[in-house]
Amino acid sequence: MPNSQLKVKRIVSVPFEENAYLAYLDGSGECVVVDPGLEPNRVVEAVREAGLRPTAILNTHGHSDHIAGNESLKDAWPDCELVIGHGDAEKLTNPTLNLSAMFGASLTSPPADRLVADGERFSAAGIALRVAEIPGHSVGHVVYIAEEVDPLVVFVGDVIFAGSVGRTDFPDGDFDALARGIREKLYALPDETRLLCGHGPETTVGQEKQGNPFVSG
Repeated sequence: MPNSQLKVKRIVSVPFEENAYLAYLDGSGECVVVDPGLEPNRVVEAVREAGLRPTAILNTHGHSDHIAGNESLKDAWPDCELVIGHGDAEKLTNPTLNLSAMFGASLTSPPADRLVADGERFSAAGIALRVAEIPGHSVGHVVYIAEEVDPLVVFVGDVIFAGSVGRTDFPDGDFDALARGIREKLYALPDETRLLCGHGPETTVGQEKQGNPFVSG
């Protein structure tokens, strides 16, 4: 039976208004952290205030505003598994590829503990997850679909936003690939599916199919 007791807390990192998420099952002492951003101390504090222990850091992609907190999380919880799509793994340790060099920084992350690919299923903190690759914003961008909850919850990173989509003008960007992935892998999900975005408020599949001006349903 679907478990509807998935709890999600959003922590907004001010520099780029990037959303990090804590996700955990009601009553569990474990959690996953999705895309810890440029204010990692706030993420660590939120985890500790909730009395949780992260078992996985899930990176949707390797851009610096989404991976900046990886090192702090790994320092605080060394056994926490760092997960990213295989196509963006190199960005973790390369400031040019993760775009931090563009802003005069040299940000890096510890390397991944686990690389995931399209269609892969795994469990973290008791949460059953399915990976879908949706390139276009970055070549290795993945989304994480929490399948055993009702409604479904998808951590979409910078694939899609409420009324918008991720930028595709970066070196490995591709709007056609992004639009195709959104239509084939997100819009195929039930309309009530919650989309938890890397920036801005959450939305649903139904809302975006009807009203997204960049990628219609």
